[in-house]
Amino acid sequence: MTFVVRASREDDLDALYEMAKLTGGGFTNLPPERATLRDKLARSAEAFARDGEGVGDDLFVLVLENARTGQVRGTSQIFSKVGTRWPFYSYRLTSFTKHSRELARTVRAEMLVLTTDLEGSTEVGGLFLHPAERAGGLGLLLARSRYLFIRQHRTLFGDRIIAELRGVIDEAGGSPFWDGLAGKFFAMNFQEADEFNAIHGNQFIADLMPKTPIYTAMLNEGARAVIGLPHPTGRAAMRMLEGEGFTSAGGYVDIFDGGPTMIAETSRVRSVVQAREMLFAGTGEGGVQGLAASGRLGDFRAVLARVAEGDDGAAMDADGAAALGTEPGAPILFVER
Repeated sequence: MTFVVRASREDDLDALYEMAKLTGGGFTNLPPERATLRDKLARSAEAFARDGEGVGDDLFVLVLENARTGQVRGTSQIFSKVGTRWPFYSYRLTSFTKHSRELARTVRAEMLVLTTDLEGSTEVGGLFLHPAERAGGLGLLLARSRYLFIRQHRTLFGDRIIAELRGVIDEAGGSPFWDGLAGKFFAMNFQEADEFNAIHGNQFIADLMPKTPIYTAMLNEGARAVIGLPHPTGRAAMRMLEGEGFTSAGGYVDIFDGGPTMIAETSRVRSVVQAREMLFAGTGEGGVQGLAASGRLGDFRAVLARVAEGDDGAAMDADGAAALGTEPGAPILFVER
C-alpha cells in the first residue's frame, strides 16, 4: 500500500477535523474546531499559490494520503516565520548562582524566563498520524517530507527551524505545568487556555502573565517534574528530530505545558543537507530506500520509494513512481532513509 504526502486542499477539512478529535488535547496546531481548521486550510491555499521569493508569514499544511483509496490519514504543518501575527513566547530554563560568604554557602537556583528569543524562526509542527497507520515508516515520511519541502523552496524559510513538542498531559486532559504555574494567573484551566490559544493566539499571555523570572523552586513538585519532558506519545517524534540534528540544549519550553522546544540550523538539518537532486529516468527494480519528492508549492508530493541512481538518471520502483506522478526527465529530490 503506497502513501503520498501532498499539499492540502480546502476539501480536506472533514478529514482534518476527524483527526483533530483523536489528538487527546494539548495539540494547539490541530484543534478540533472546524472554523479554525477551515481558516488554516484557506491560509495554506494562499501560501501554496504565492508568487515571489523571501520569507513571509506563510502556513503550509501537508497531508498524508492513501494513494489507493484517497483517504487522508495524517497531516503536518510548516510555519515559515513565527512571531509575525502575534508574539511567539517561550520559557527559557536558566540558572543563577549566589554565594553567601557569612554562611559559606553557594546556592544555584533554576529560573524560567519569559522570552521571545525564537521569533523569526521557521516552525515545523502540527504532525499527527492516524492511530491505525502508525507503522511502516509513515511517521518518518510525514515528518521528513517537510524538510524536503523546505529544501525545494529554501528562500521561503528562515535560517533556524524549531519544533515544539507537546508536554506531559494527565489522564484528565490537564497539564501539571499549567496548573503549577500559568494557571495561577488566569481564570481558566489548561484545556480552555489551549483552545483559546489555538483560535486567538497567545497575546493574552503577554497581557496577564508576570514578566519577572519564575524560580522553579516555587513551583509544586508536579510542575517541576515535567519541565522539558515530551508527552509519552511524542518520544518517537523527539528521536526523529534528534536524528535530523535538532537539540533541546537551548532550554526553551512551551509556556502552556512545559514541553521541550527543539532547535536546528536549517543548513544543518540532515534531510536538507543530504537530499540530492536527480532526474527521474523511469521505473526500475532495486536501489536504496528513502524519500523522493517532486513538484513545487501546490504540486509538491513526497513518497517512500526505492531509487537507483545511474548514468541516465534515477530509476524508481513502480509504486513509488505512480504515487509521485512524475514524468521521465523531471527533477526529483531524494534522501536515503
